[in-house]
Amino acid sequence: MLKPLPDYPWDQMVPFATQARQHADGIVDLSIGSPVDATPDVVQQALRAATDAHAYPQTVGTPALQLAIIAWYARRRGVTGLQPKNVLPTIGSKELVALMPFMLGLGEGDVVVHPRAAYPTYAIGAAIAGATAVASDDPADWPDSTKLIWLNSPGNPDGRVLSVDELRAAVARARELDAVIVGDECYAELGWDAPWNAEPIPSILDPRVIEGDRRKIVAIYSLSKQSNMAGYRSAFAAGCSGVLERLLTVRKHAGLMLPAPLQAAMIAALEDDEHVAVQKERYRARRETLRPALERAGFRIDRSEAGLYLWATEGRPAWESIERLAALGILAGPGQFYGDIYPEHVRFSLTATDERIAAAAARLRS
Repeated sequence: MLKPLPDYPWDQMVPFATQARQHADGIVDLSIGSPVDATPDVVQQALRAATDAHAYPQTVGTPALQLAIIAWYARRRGVTGLQPKNVLPTIGSKELVALMPFMLGLGEGDVVVHPRAAYPTYAIGAAIAGATAVASDDPADWPDSTKLIWLNSPGNPDGRVLSVDELRAAVARARELDAVIVGDECYAELGWDAPWNAEPIPSILDPRVIEGDRRKIVAIYSLSKQSNMAGYRSAFAAGCSGVLERLLTVRKHAGLMLPAPLQAAMIAALEDDEHVAVQKERYRARRETLRPALERAGFRIDRSEAGLYLWATEGRPAWESIERLAALGILAGPGQFYGDIYPEHVRFSLTATDERIAAAAARLRS
């Protein structure tokens, strides 16, 4: 039975957005991480070429898309040995996160574990299924009734990266519990601080983590951030064929299939690494402009070694920081949106134009 869901948290930001828009130079919106840069030409061209989509698309994805996902995992994530049965396209990653507990058959008495600083949809997914959400980063604290574990590396909002050893420990505990464990890795191409500025961020499917056994282990990824395809709702899951088969069966019955033109666009994005490198450099430049300005304005940056956000605090309640920022025409996200554990933190997104990021930095410096 569906439990009552909370109000959508971002509705609370309306008065602060209104105040920020009154700034003489306009609002700088660093709240929701929605890409502002153009979708790469290679992707747009692939979409245009695939508009004759008269037949129903395949829920499992076309063979070409399956092979593109498999090749991408091997080339970009160091994950080898995947077969078509080990990959599944989805309509963005949010619907998969929200529906995963339900699709796996979880319900009352079952626990869904998620990070302490967490994307709120993990808990919403538990509520949809009638399960209980538990925030914990320590595998030793995961309850015996745990049926699903969410990891998020790099983390949203805090940019935390889990090492191979940390991933291995989480997988070992999941196996003790006989729970499904899912790595949400949507920001894996955006590593900033050492060692992630020089080496790939590890996947939960990394051979060093799974040691040849993918059972009940799944990774999910989205093209929204790396390829500016948030409007395309293009994502995918990979890993345990048994878990993916269950998800596929539910999705077939529910008609949760990615439109055929979008599948073609995904292939183009997955096969082209150049645009990913270009976009990463855009975000790097914005980060290098915004971070020192925040620090000079009195914010301390915590974690944030990877990902699309700066996780910061000035040692006061987050809503006071949000109000102060709104007076400068800057909109950010309060830490309370990501759990009750970080009431003094604020999340700043790098998804604003170079000009708007520079404007925010100038206002903070003044």
